[in-house]
Amino acid sequence: MAKQSAVIEHKSYARVGLLGNPSDVYFGNTISFSLGNFWASVRLEPSIDLVIVPHPSHDLVQFSSISHLVNRLQNEGYYGGVRLLMAIVKIFHNYCKESNITLHDGNFTLSYDTNIPRQTGLSGSSAIVSAALSCLLDFYKVRHLIKVEVRPNLVLNAEKELGIVAGLQDRVAQVYGGVVYMDFGKNHMDELGHGIYTPMDVDLLPPLYLIYAENPSDSGKVHSTVRQRWLDGDKFIRSTIEEVANIAVEGRKALLEKDYNKLAALMNHNFDLRRRMFGDDALGAMNIEMVEIARKVGAASKFTGSGGAVVVFCPDGTSQVKQLEDACHSAGFTFQPIKVMSSFLNETDLQTLESK
Repeated sequence: MAKQSAVIEHKSYARVGLLGNPSDVYFGNTISFSLGNFWASVRLEPSIDLVIVPHPSHDLVQFSSISHLVNRLQNEGYYGGVRLLMAIVKIFHNYCKESNITLHDGNFTLSYDTNIPRQTGLSGSSAIVSAALSCLLDFYKVRHLIKVEVRPNLVLNAEKELGIVAGLQDRVAQVYGGVVYMDFGKNHMDELGHGIYTPMDVDLLPPLYLIYAENPSDSGKVHSTVRQRWLDGDKFIRSTIEEVANIAVEGRKALLEKDYNKLAALMNHNFDLRRRMFGDDALGAMNIEMVEIARKVGAASKFTGSGGAVVVFCPDGTSQVKQLEDACHSAGFTFQPIKVMSSFLNETDLQTLESK
């Protein structure tokens, strides 16, 4: 029993969609990686009752005044992480029940923390869910029973419970870690319920940089009309999405060959195609400005997700990086080198990948 009282803690990192997004929700292909600059951590401690602990700042319910409450809601919105933790506990429990996986009767206390900037398209919500799922796998000792490929679906389903619109790409990057090439072809999705995920060597990536705004505007409505048009069979949207998906296919080849000029061209083309589909109003002026600030110095740039942050490659090296850093500071944007995390799948996780 002594072991059962041990505290379990897991981190899940932010992610960057490098190429192919947003085709993951349209049976496409993407390359994403785990961003070590920011993370969410979840702590699970065995306890008598099952307790979900509100975060002292992200789940604030006590205010100094009515204007404090109003300002807080305007800047942060209504949602903290408590609902995310509750949703993954429910989804995990239901999945185990359906899969005839027996869970012991012990209870626990879940708490979380995060330093992932809000509304930056860096997958802050799914990081909390993903870290919580890891804690549950270890607490119930069922890591060997739930395949790695299935786990991103559990994370996504928890978010869908809450009406969060998203695709599998971010959750795959957060479950696997490192750099992952993802194929969401309709045949895989229909047959397996998930894509084919191929980890790549993190050393294939050149130095990359991140630009984001400290106080971004909400990026939640970005997917809306494109999704409907795609469902309606709009020829322009369908063919453009195919082109976006192919960027990831070409990008994988470029990375394996370390053809970084090709990578730069693909990053720029990826953004241009997104802009063509969504239009400037949906993308937002500040998001476009972040991309253009990089392009003005000759760097390649695109969104990390659906807006709020931008991933940049400077093919001309350090002088170009310095130029871009100065331009970002003048414009009031945050600029920092990207730290790519290696894969964090352990032996047990890898065995679930091998057992088909």
